[in-house]
Amino acid sequence: MTFHRTNGLRYFTFDIFSDLPHGVFTRQGGVSPAPWESLNVGGSVGDDLAHVRENRVRSFSALGRATASIHDVWLVHGTDVIYADAPRDLAEKPPQADILLTDNPAVTLFMRFADCVPLLFHDPVRGVVGISHAGWLGTVRGVGSATLAAMRARYGTNPRDVRAGIGPAIGPDHYEVGEDVAEKVRASFGARAASLLEARGDRFHLDLWEANRLQLEEAGVGEIEVSAICTACHLDDWYSHRAEKGKTGRFGALLAL
Repeated sequence: MTFHRTNGLRYFTFDIFSDLPHGVFTRQGGVSPAPWESLNVGGSVGDDLAHVRENRVRSFSALGRATASIHDVWLVHGTDVIYADAPRDLAEKPPQADILLTDNPAVTLFMRFADCVPLLFHDPVRGVVGISHAGWLGTVRGVGSATLAAMRARYGTNPRDVRAGIGPAIGPDHYEVGEDVAEKVRASFGARAASLLEARGDRFHLDLWEANRLQLEEAGVGEIEVSAICTACHLDDWYSHRAEKGKTGRFGALLAL
């Protein structure tokens, strides 16, 4: 991956997507005040919506994409899919889903994060891109596998042709969960769960990066790039809902053909 700075905005791109307009944006280069400082693109965290709109415009402009090309969703930690055949009508509320797919180059897919895992997909054979949102609940529900199944069903994608990027998220060093979550991880991953859960007393540290990488690998994805950046470790760059005790913003991930 490579970090870039454009007009004060700092973002990184995946090496495997070097031929695509895309970026995972840090919190640097925006107009929002503390505690959302500064490139907050989340409209439901208490920040002034005028700041949010300006930050989104700056993000899209850094990649040379028109803001009118946006298609986003309201995230609900599930596996529902939206096929973004055209840009979203901004006069309407965004649909609820955690998987966004398109084969239309006029669409820019856009999602917001603050500890959950951004999953980016590209099928260069069928000409399809996608972004998914994988918190612990989405991960145990198999959101990565569901994304690939949706790509196959709608566009005829072969997972072996897919390139996938796993973006910044809370790392296993900071992500402590209880027995209730650990049990769901065991139910979802079986024998593989032992490699994802590190016991510390009656609590566990969960590796969401590896959990999603395993799912994508087992689904047959041909190439996976893992950023391995912990949002809670690097608050100068990233928003972290857990590390900042909920008083924070959301960083954006954009992807287009």
